[in-house]
Amino acid sequence: MVKVLKLQKAVVAIVLGILALIAYKVMSINRMDSSIYLLEAAGLLFVIGALMFLYPILFGKKDKEGNVELDPEEKVAEETEGLS
Repeated sequence: MVKVLKLQKAVVAIVLGILALIAYKVMSINRMDSSIYLLEAAGLLFVIGALMFLYPILFGKKDKEGNVELDPEEKVAEETEGLS
């Protein structure tokens, strides 16, 4: 089941990665040794965000026509209500 929340978390991770990268640049200009940790955190956040963006592609379900459904659980719930 793909939710909008997962994609929002990916966007938040990417934005936090950008903020960490900006903080790294500021700290590296001031020649602080601990700036490398922010660079590592930024890279980790970028990787996590990218993997979260890939989630719908990897776990999308195909319907009868071969098209990928990004929210298959919602359609299943509607079909079960119609059968009742």
